[in-house]
Amino acid sequence: MKHTITRKEDLNAVDYVIDVVAPEVAKRFRPGNFAVLITVKNGERIPMSIERAEGDTITMYIKRLGKTSRELDTWNVGDALYKVIGPMGTPPPLKKYGTVVFASDLVCGHAENNAMCRELGKIMGNHIISIQSFPDKSLIYPEKELAKSVSDEFILCTEDGSVGRKGHYLDIMQELLEERRIDQVFAGGGIPPLQKLSELTKKYNVPVYTTVRQIMVDATGMCGSCRVFIDGEQKLACIDGPMFDGHKVDWEAAISRLAMFKNKEAVAMECYNEKMKEVV
Repeated sequence: MKHTITRKEDLNAVDYVIDVVAPEVAKRFRPGNFAVLITVKNGERIPMSIERAEGDTITMYIKRLGKTSRELDTWNVGDALYKVIGPMGTPPPLKKYGTVVFASDLVCGHAENNAMCRELGKIMGNHIISIQSFPDKSLIYPEKELAKSVSDEFILCTEDGSVGRKGHYLDIMQELLEERRIDQVFAGGGIPPLQKLSELTKKYNVPVYTTVRQIMVDATGMCGSCRVFIDGEQKLACIDGPMFDGHKVDWEAAISRLAMFKNKEAVAMECYNEKMKEVV
């Protein structure tokens, strides 16, 4: 199977979107699943949120962050990845909740926001509110890539107020919880804001599912690097998650584990930069 890239476009200066042929993943994908990309033989396994699955292809939003995501950014339409594995993970229930909010502030969260709102909106009795938060006007995605078309209410916010409502999604969420009934919250993106969102929704006794993104080495439960503690019990984000009840997550442990591979990531990035100098 050739996992050919069929679309590649910039979302902003730091994020891009790709469509990749992966029929087995596309056929079984449900919002809350993710895929593992291996760009070259013996290459790094990188977990990626899936924005949508249509036909034989899956769509992913990717940030130019580490060695592999930057390397992939040099590839073009027509190039093929070595492997696309998935769908991985255990999705949260897709059912009638009532008034549902999905909030996101980073590339992975925005992909999950689109995917979840699209499916929950098809279930009668759900009223979907999407909140997408960006630092400023320059980093907002093109309108066709926002969750506006898959939500009943769409709130775009920027932290500097340059477009949409001023503030982070946490500010908007505080207002919504004070003003109206919210039955269920979902959220993805940066981990520290997810901890604050969990504390906020707990105060209002509103359930929340959050994507607890942890570093995964193999993403199949073998390495244990993505372990999280849910209500005191050890779970693996790659198998049991990555979405968990935010009120039960040990957030301090989750945040501390994110720094576990920083040195190795820095070495990989340094080696890649040296390699690119030789290419130039």
